[in-house]
Amino acid sequence: MSLMKNEFSFQQPIGIFDSGVGGLSVLGAIRQELPHEDILYVADQAHIPYGPRSAAEIQDFSHGICRFLLEQAAKLIVVACNTASSAALFSLRRSFPQVSIVGMEPAVKPAAETTQSGKVGVLATPTTFSSDLYASLVKRFARDVEIYQSTCPGLVEQIEAGALNSLHTRHILQNAIGPMQEAGVDTIVLGCTHYPFVIPLIRSITGLGVRIIDPAPAVARQMGNLLTEKELCNEGRSGQVRFFTSGSPVRLAGQLMQLIGETGHVEKVIWSPDLSLHIIENPSRE
Repeated sequence: MSLMKNEFSFQQPIGIFDSGVGGLSVLGAIRQELPHEDILYVADQAHIPYGPRSAAEIQDFSHGICRFLLEQAAKLIVVACNTASSAALFSLRRSFPQVSIVGMEPAVKPAAETTQSGKVGVLATPTTFSSDLYASLVKRFARDVEIYQSTCPGLVEQIEAGALNSLHTRHILQNAIGPMQEAGVDTIVLGCTHYPFVIPLIRSITGLGVRIIDPAPAVARQMGNLLTEKELCNEGRSGQVRFFTSGSPVRLAGQLMQLIGETGHVEKVIWSPDLSLHIIENPSRE
């Protein structure tokens, strides 16, 4: 498929990517909103976590994954990673104007609009907090709101390891959320797609008096609107998902069951020196 092709069919799949399993939280929302769509999911687990990496590195990885998804005939691409969206979304849209690319952004606007205390907590990675996108959101929508931030060091790695309810994971979250609660926040924004998988643990710390905002359902609705507008909605059958990882297919297969309750065949992809992705047909078990 030519990367310059400007026409898509409703039968083509949606492409989704993340540094790891965080984007599965977005995948779940998309499957609920758009159950008839075929999906390609790429987890770049060879490079996880993206959070501490430079913007240039993240842009290189994101561009390589988008090229791969277009080669697999994706009709729409979702950057299901707040860090990659912050670092690369604008450059991706410039480089691939032939396809609609949907990104993630911290839900600062709805948090600012609904907070009663005027104090909002945001959990995100350093790259997200330092991005122009985040600064713009705060400037436009949260001028009259006090924002409390935490990067939750180590939380992504804990979630990737499946330690959703461990003492160490709780300790990370208590260190992040405790000062926010003491300051009086009544809303917490999840600014990383990994974090919805620890909502039960967050809720056990905050209690019921704090609203937790997961942006995945809003992203899924946005995708539905885009597909309808472009007359690209697939209908009439249950959609299928193809999973790819640059890490261990065996590991990702186990994570699928733990995190979203599904099984699925996971295909191995590897990075070439030119930062392109290629499918390995018969990888050794890892």
